[in-house]
Amino acid sequence: MVGNYDENLLSDMLPVYYTRLFPQNIFCRWLACGNSPQPLSNRELSFTLADDVYIRYLSISNQKEFQALLQKKCPHKLDIGAVYNNKPSISRHDAVVLARELVFDIDLTDYDEVRTCCQEAKVCDKCWKFMVIACEIIHTSLKDDFGFQNILWVFSGRRGIHCWVSDYEARTLDSPGRGAIADYLCLIIGGDNQNKKVHLGVDNLHSSIRRSIGIIDKYFDEVMLDQEFIGTPERLQKFLKMIPDETFRDIVEKNLAKLSESSLERWKSFVNIYDTYLRENGNAIRKIKYLLEEIKIQYCYPRLDVNVTKGFNHLLKSPFSIHPKTGKVSVVFKPNNARNMKLDEIPTIYTLLDDSSPDNVQHQNNMRSAVKNFQEVVFSLEKAEAMRRRNDANTTLEF
Repeated sequence: MVGNYDENLLSDMLPVYYTRLFPQNIFCRWLACGNSPQPLSNRELSFTLADDVYIRYLSISNQKEFQALLQKKCPHKLDIGAVYNNKPSISRHDAVVLARELVFDIDLTDYDEVRTCCQEAKVCDKCWKFMVIACEIIHTSLKDDFGFQNILWVFSGRRGIHCWVSDYEARTLDSPGRGAIADYLCLIIGGDNQNKKVHLGVDNLHSSIRRSIGIIDKYFDEVMLDQEFIGTPERLQKFLKMIPDETFRDIVEKNLAKLSESSLERWKSFVNIYDTYLRENGNAIRKIKYLLEEIKIQYCYPRLDVNVTKGFNHLLKSPFSIHPKTGKVSVVFKPNNARNMKLDEIPTIYTLLDDSSPDNVQHQNNMRSAVKNFQEVVFSLEKAEAMRRRNDANTTLEF
């Protein structure tokens, strides 16, 4: 448990963790596939050591080198960068990026304006549901809209999730291509001062937006109950500011203020008022045709850090890293199992290495499952890479 976890013990525990539990072999195989057709040594790794000493442009040629580097440096944090045209340590100034997984970083702090159960670094099972929705929407879009197959989902170790797309087409995308995918997946736009951040217009909704709303609808009542989005006078005022039609806004305010402070009850009443208002005021459709969908998206849709996706320079935390503040392992999880994940069941370095801990057996099992999840993605990637190389060879011969 995090309560027993002492960050000062990390330097003693990490060498044991890296030797006994970190899946070095499958990790190197994953990196090697992601490097193809470049050698593994052209990939940048970066370590954060004790006392926040930060080393960039490290590289390895094989698992043996990786193991030696882990034991020598004992990183408190391990990050992964891009693949260059040369060893990153040799030519860092004129190095050219040749490949990089397409990555997405979703952090619960970006939900602070809507989540009410926690703020900043705190996270609980209630706000984890935002991550469940984000994972389902992004995973479905990557597979159905872009045809990507090799998608790895990783818990960040504290309050978010990371997604790594390893398909060859994804790894070799240029920056504008990555930007286009990030923009396609972004529906929430605007800073803290903007009340309404989603504008769907009046045309027919794109099928991907309809699909995303269908996913949100599966969780919406539950999240509304958990977060009480409109359960206090202040939150109700924020909600009302999302309504662009003043006449309708006044009607909603009068009606909802009279109800109990249950957000779910208020929401259901709001939906009824909305339906009646649109029936009786056909001209209002220009302003509020998709208002219900826009509000659901503003509350629940994924909030991406698009700069992480667009650029090549951003390093991202490695799967199976230990988060220094929580001691939790950055476990790999299956997207269809995100809903069943419980934060206190995510293995910590402390419970994994302490046989007397009451959570030891469960955490050991969950760690094994996470490694198995990782293996499945890597085996699938290796198969896809072998097929791609075979097809490339055939094409060359035919030419």
